[in-house]
Amino acid sequence: MNTLPTVRSLLIAATFALAALPALVRADSSRLLPGNVPAAYTQECAACHTAYPPGMLPVRSWERIMTGLDKHYGTDASLDAATVQQLSSWLKVNAGTYKRVAEEPPQDRITRSAWFERKHRKVDPAVWKHASVKSAANCAACHTAADKGDFNDDNIRFPAGLDARYRRAWND
Repeated sequence: MNTLPTVRSLLIAATFALAALPALVRADSSRLLPGNVPAAYTQECAACHTAYPPGMLPVRSWERIMTGLDKHYGTDASLDAATVQQLSSWLKVNAGTYKRVAEEPPQDRITRSAWFERKHRKVDPAVWKHASVKSAANCAACHTAADKGDFNDDNIRFPAGLDARYRRAWND
């Protein structure tokens, strides 16, 4: 019995499995913000809201957002052409391509995406309107490391001043 072909096949399979590991880790990771965030992204976008990880939306959504900054959800968020080009390129390269962002959400709003609604289905609508939360777009109200792109369920806090009856969404 010649075991050399069997050993060789196992080594090849192991090599392919190890090569795919980084992609699998990233796909299942709770940290979605890439390490190469342009300073302009943090400076411009995070000045008004969470600097959302680009993987939370598909390319087409980011394209529409970046070409409509003059009417960015009711605000003029216009930027100079060079900054728009830089951020658009970065968003395109890092946009979501996996199953949960395959569908473009209504109005290109992360908070209207199917996966967001599914993950937050137990959150009472009154929570989004509470003074310490303000809206579903304020990720940092509950996700303590949202500014780093970390939305791990282990890093969630119950918002300050919120009535305890709403705690059920944080206890699962």
